[in-house]
Amino acid sequence: MRRDDETFVPPVLLVPALVGLGLLVVPLGALVARVDWSTLWADITSPEAISALTLSLVTGLTSTAVCVVLGVPLALVIARSTPRWSAVLRALVTVPLVLPPMVGGVALLFLFGRTGPVGTALEAWWGIRIPFTTSAVVLAQVFVALPFLVLALEGAIRTSGVGFERTAATLGARRWTILWRVTLPLATPGLIAGVILCFARAIGEFGATALFAGNAPGVTQTMPLAIYTAFNGSGVGRGPAIALSLLLLMTAIAALLLVRAWRPGTPR
Repeated sequence: MRRDDETFVPPVLLVPALVGLGLLVVPLGALVARVDWSTLWADITSPEAISALTLSLVTGLTSTAVCVVLGVPLALVIARSTPRWSAVLRALVTVPLVLPPMVGGVALLFLFGRTGPVGTALEAWWGIRIPFTTSAVVLAQVFVALPFLVLALEGAIRTSGVGFERTAATLGARRWTILWRVTLPLATPGLIAGVILCFARAIGEFGATALFAGNAPGVTQTMPLAIYTAFNGSGVGRGPAIALSLLLLMTAIAALLLVRAWRPGTPR
């Protein structure tokens, strides 16, 4: 802390604060210390690791695209609704953030499973089965990642106000023109931050994916599932698992740095 800044935090609180910080940082340092840098490239490019990495990237990009298509309209509706409805919708969107991922997987299974209403209809009408397929991975990722995009974009739209939109309307601009030329450009930093967080959360999803999509190599085994399998004595080796863990850690750090760079008001 700077000496010229007045602070009302008792110095004794520095001890638990440092302990808490250590509990967050030291385990990550222990992970980095276990990486075998001499075989890192070979571990990442092993067939099992490449399969999990490729599946994670494909499903992560797909689920992020789905989140953009669904999340942008939802964020606009929340931001431009009345305060009461905005609070209700925002609370509903926030539920997957605080819900245990396994519970989300159970909910998806009950909805899209063979006995679920949607799953039964899809199988009866079109012969489509979603659980334990790659599509199930995408659905699970969308379920857990969509709130990140919606909340980031909704906050950006809400804080930008409606002044410019009203000005454009008085000049004769139509609603779609205002949306594409005024609203979304003003909220671009929030949209980019939401997309980054959405992708990072999608490729790191484990609980809902494990229960709803399973752990089939090359079909549903993403990087988190490959890591879990490795430390249970099967599938990917420990070396590739540690390398994939490092890759996920670097992805999370990069996502946070990019979000910080694109936060509203940051010079670019």
